[in-house]
Amino acid sequence: MNDYTINVGQIEELQTISNVDALENIFTRAKSAIVNGAKVILARKERSGKLNKFDEMDTLEALEKYRQQVFKYL
Repeated sequence: MNDYTINVGQIEELQTISNVDALENIFTRAKSAIVNGAKVILARKERSGKLNKFDEMDTLEALEKYRQQVFKYL
């Protein structure tokens, strides 16, 4: 399975509008990727359209920790 990339800018937008369903969908896909042996990559998109990777996760524990941070104030 291919690595799954999460665009952190999109996560921030969804947090702003409190779109919990879309956030849950992203984390469900990320969990599926890890279970199938892929990595989850956190990246931020530049204005030029290039994605800059700044972190990656390969365990469910790390993903859950990030998920808790995202949902902390929702």
